[in-house]
Amino acid sequence: MASFLLNLAVSAVAVVVLLALVFAISVRRDRHDLIDVFWGLGFAVVAAVSLLMADSSQVLIAVLTMVWGVRLAVHIGIRNHGKPEDPRYVAIRKRAKGNPNLHLAKVVYLTQGAILLFVSLPVQAAQYIPPPPTWLLIIGVVIWLVGFVFETVGDWQLTRFKADPANKGLVMTGGLWRYTRHPNYFGDAAVWWGLYLLACSHWAGIITVLSPVVMTWLLANGSGKPLTERHMKKSRPGYAEYVERTSGFFPLPPKKPVKN
Repeated sequence: MASFLLNLAVSAVAVVVLLALVFAISVRRDRHDLIDVFWGLGFAVVAAVSLLMADSSQVLIAVLTMVWGVRLAVHIGIRNHGKPEDPRYVAIRKRAKGNPNLHLAKVVYLTQGAILLFVSLPVQAAQYIPPPPTWLLIIGVVIWLVGFVFETVGDWQLTRFKADPANKGLVMTGGLWRYTRHPNYFGDAAVWWGLYLLACSHWAGIITVLSPVVMTWLLANGSGKPLTERHMKKSRPGYAEYVERTSGFFPLPPKKPVKN
């Protein structure tokens, strides 16, 4: 327990240092969407810190976390490059009373850092417990892989769709987006349930169940799906019809044929 608590403390310091660096760069650039890149990268850093701190044989869960985190960070960095700042952060700064940058640091940076540390608890705990039995390892990796494929392929399909000028103002309804309105968010949640299962060989890992629950809730009911859909309903004609025939989160066959 003492070793795990020390791991948690060192991970927290690493996250704070990384957040401070991102904040300093963002203030100098006068735009704060770099924090979105930090989200995935922060998990990769925590996984690496935990692996090094524990000096254990639980390499797989750390590697899977780092692969997911780095892929997400690179994708968001490329997606945001050359575009205006995310309007969410512009709006937060406009509403701020006092220093807008410090207000953003409190409501976005610190909140995101705290959530990151909480969600990553299974990855940290796994380094201090026995490896999972083969059957549990297989189930966890399969669920992680399903999530990673949904998130990666969904992002790739949407990027290609947006890159075609003929699709400007249209709704992406093909590929994985035919079965769920948010293959990337569903994939993200599945990744974390898979990682959680890899930590379930001991009660210390099992009790971290709220970590994937919180991640899933944020994606399906918090800052993920609801915010995206509010924006899409206002800016994309035909989105209401897409909502009627397509599952909101978990992949399901569409209610009626979709032409794309």
